Amino acid sequence: MTDQRHDLSVDLQHALATAATQLHTEFDGTFSAETIERFLRSSYDQFAARSTVPTFLPLLAERFARQRLRALATVEGRTAGKPTVLFLCVHNAGRSQMALGFFHHLVGDRAVAWSGGSEPGHTVNPSAVDAMAERGIDISREFPKPWTDEIVQAADVVVTMGCGDICPVFPGKRYLDWTLDDPAGKTVADVRPVRDEIERRVRALLDDLGVAHRDPTPGDHRP
Repeated sequence: MTDQRHDLSVDLQHALATAATQLHTEFDGTFSAETIERFLRSSYDQFAARSTVPTFLPLLAERFARQRLRALATVEGRTAGKPTVLFLCVHNAGRSQMALGFFHHLVGDRAVAWSGGSEPGHTVNPSAVDAMAERGIDISREFPKPWTDEIVQAADVVVTMGCGDICPVFPGKRYLDWTLDDPAGKTVADVRPVRDEIERRVRALLDDLGVAHRDPTPGDHRP
């Protein structure tokens, strides 16, 4: 990155510089270096403000900045549009992460989905991770993150799950509100019915959007 962040260790500065290089390579010709670095810096600051463990912050910042830049490219018409869904809940630690996991598992790269939280937590709910693993879906590498204006604006459908009036509202967007139990503090056994209902709703949404998705595996229990 072009500026020197004297509040960061040398290792963190080096990691951020490496992240900036990766993003410059990916978005060269789409966005200026200034825009890329501004998004990386602001993404880093969003995570740093609520983290006590800085080791993984550059990686999280790079991943989130990449998502935001892709969203901005969609908003500005710089990329070919695919159906795009945003899943939002309070902490982005359970319901929205499971919905995102099912979406990616079912459609691959035929559509785009993101997730976010109005008050992002620190880690993904371990019971949600284990419940999804029972379906062969790994969400353990996901991380709670906020929503940003460009991400909401890029979405064709915004699915809210319990964030109420805090969830962002933009004119012209299609909103769906899914009433689902919060997995926070629940066991895997308690989370399974929520997981199954989320899968049912994600499949119904994909049908409504006309996006082809994989069929249930024969012999699996489905809602």
